[in-house]
Amino acid sequence: MRYGLLADIHANREALSACLGELQRQGVDRHVFLGDLVGYGPDPTWVVDTVMQHVQRGALAVQGNHDISAAHEPRKELHADARRAIEWTQQALTTEQRSFLGELPLSMDAEPDVLFVHASARNPAAWTYVAGAMEAASSLQATRARVTFVGHVHEPMLYYADVTGRVMNYEPPAAHPVPLIATRRWLSVVGSAGQPRDGNPAACCGIYDSSSRQYTLLRVPYDHVETARKVAAAGLPQRFADRLGSGH
Repeated sequence: MRYGLLADIHANREALSACLGELQRQGVDRHVFLGDLVGYGPDPTWVVDTVMQHVQRGALAVQGNHDISAAHEPRKELHADARRAIEWTQQALTTEQRSFLGELPLSMDAEPDVLFVHASARNPAAWTYVAGAMEAASSLQATRARVTFVGHVHEPMLYYADVTGRVMNYEPPAAHPVPLIATRRWLSVVGSAGQPRDGNPAACCGIYDSSSRQYTLLRVPYDHVETARKVAAAGLPQRFADRLGSGH
């Protein structure tokens, strides 16, 4: 099975369209949406509708912190601009779309040894960022899955635990399959499709081939100028438009 992995789309229609097109060209069998479909961006209705359609056709989707905020009420930890974007998003979404976001599971198992979750597997509802080896180790210790895929952190990274339990990190090069060897346990931070923050404005997505046990990070250019224009036109905070071009 070839899984197409997308995280942190954040209502960015252009980025999601570009990633879905690339994943189709790469011949994936099943899409996986790793949370935060909304927030920050100008096209929440289109993004949620698109993901709903994919789920109806067999895709998997888990809930992110921005999703649950849009479904119910903004979470306390959101900063002022993020809260403003969520309040705008709530007005844009239909009741059906908000219900879809609110009912998404916090984690899902696709195969016996593969776990999908937005944040740390240690306590998904706490929305802990897997931002380093310590957090990766905590997440890995909380599950028996050999491979875990997460979002939440907008910078792609690959962590692995060796037979001693020591956790190391590795920055995967784009477009180069990385073998996830069976003697190690792995955690992949897929990176953000809709709002990358690693200095590269190209959208992130990935492919996991469960047969060959290889993971490939993809960077997909998209029309971020158009997305930024729509952010400004919607009256959303200007910082959300400005960062799309810089990838920060």
